[in-house]
Amino acid sequence: MARIAGVDLPNKHIDIALTYIFGIGRSSATRICEKTKIDPKRFINDLSAEELNELRRLIDNDYKVEGRLRTEVALNIKRLMDIGCYRGLRHRKGLPLRGQRTRTNARTRKGKKKTVAGKKK
Repeated sequence: MARIAGVDLPNKHIDIALTYIFGIGRSSATRICEKTKIDPKRFINDLSAEELNELRRLIDNDYKVEGRLRTEVALNIKRLMDIGCYRGLRHRKGLPLRGQRTRTNARTRKGKKKTVAGKKK
């Protein structure tokens, strides 16, 4: 099992296996394969040590992935919350921030329903 950027890659096609790394999607994976001149339909276990090192080198130098990227994203969100902008307030309250409705269909951001007791007469 190959290990790149601290992630164990499964034995799948290279363009699919690279997407297991946080920060690399399908288009980035194909671009990486083009730059390294490795056929994207080969399997990870079929790569030589030299080809794996070439992939590692390219990803480390040209892409911000895993820990570095997670840190940057967290700092960006923290900055929004610190300056008190609208998006920062929505992050702080755990609500959707891109204009979605919240009366219904916001369960992913809001979490499990909190039932409020009905009004007694």
